[in-house]
Order: sequence, then C-alpha cells, then structure tokens
Amino acid sequence: MIRPFLAVLVRDLRLAGRIGGSGALSLVFFLMIVVLVPFALGPDLNLLSRIGPAILWLAAVLATLIGLDRLFQADEEDGSLDLLTGAPAPLELVVLAKVLAHWLTTGLPLALAAPLFGLLVALSPAAMAGTSLTLLVGTPALTFIGAVGAALTASIRRGGLILAVVVLPLMIPTLIFGVSAADAATGGTVPLATPLLILGALSLVAGVVGTLGAAAALRWSE
Repeated sequence: MIRPFLAVLVRDLRLAGRIGGSGALSLVFFLMIVVLVPFALGPDLNLLSRIGPAILWLAAVLATLIGLDRLFQADEEDGSLDLLTGAPAPLELVVLAKVLAHWLTTGLPLALAAPLFGLLVALSPAAMAGTSLTLLVGTPALTFIGAVGAALTASIRRGGLILAVVVLPLMIPTLIFGVSAADAATGGTVPLATPLLILGALSLVAGVVGTLGAAAALRWSE
C-alpha cells in the first residue's frame, strides 16, 4: 500500500510544481489580507500586535480555500479520477495522498511564511514563532475539512463558492483554538500546551474523518 500512496503523492507534487497556481496564489492572497487589514485599522501598532495572530489565522483560513475546488475536479475533468477510484489501492489511501500533497504545497508554505508576514502586523518574535507553530499544527485540519467539500463539489463546475459555504462553518473550531494557542504563546492566561494539544487533536480527527468523508463523497458521486 505504500507504493500507490507514494506514487499519487509524488504525482500531485510534480503537477503542482509544473503547473503552479494554487500554492503561490494562496501565498499572494494571504499577503493581500495581511497587508489590507492594517490599512483598515490604522497605524495603531499596539492594536495590530494584539490582534495580529487572529489576522494571520483568518488570512490562513481564507487562503486555504484557494485551489481546494480543483483538488479532485481536475482529475474528474481529465478522467484520471475514474482510474484512481478503480485502482486496486483503497480510495481512502488515494485521497490521503492527494490531500497531503495539497497541504504540502499550500498549508505548509503559509505556516512557514507566517513569521515574515507577522512583521506587517507588528508581532513580536515570540508571537511570530507561536503563530507559525499553531499554523503548522492547525492547517492540516483546514485542508482535510476542505477536502470533504472538494469531493462533494468535484462534479460541479465552478463549485468554489459552494465549497466555501459548506466548509467555512466547519473550520471555525480550528480557527478558535488556533488563535487561542497563538495568544497563549505570547503570555496569555491559558498555558500554550492546552489549546495546542486541542488543535493537534482537531488535525488528527480531521485527518481521519476528512479522508473517510472525501472518499465516501467521491464514491457517492459516481
């Protein structure tokens, strides 16, 4: 089972590197939100540093949606999804490989770029490190939750808006605990370990439920 998993993972990573698009677009969208919010709030550095982690997390949630509608739709359009669903390997394994490849090209760059973008909202070094850590732990949950919506809308042309409506409410718990963990990293009243462990648990649960749910949605759409 390892060989089919690695084959699909490498295939999607190569396609993402060859075609580009969603990963770079997510970073640009992430940057646009982080840049625009200070213009809207004004030059109050104390206010920006206080709500900076929330701005970065909200930007990450919205940027994660970029390209999610193409996660399975591109394979649906060129017929390769039929080959993947009919392959001897379990469909859940194929879904896991595709979602992991999507996170490596979108969610992981967002987490790594968070310290750099944190300079735009006057975050301290501790806050930058804490926010980056929480994004690294929490963005897999966002991607796996989005994968269920992507599977449900795979056969719908331009289903990006429907996808956002379906998955955004499900991403709220991850957003809440992500911001709580980022605030705790800067000396909040709650120890960092508590919301960070909950955030990690959400990612693990989303990984299991999202993989099974996306595979079931793809089978249902056949």
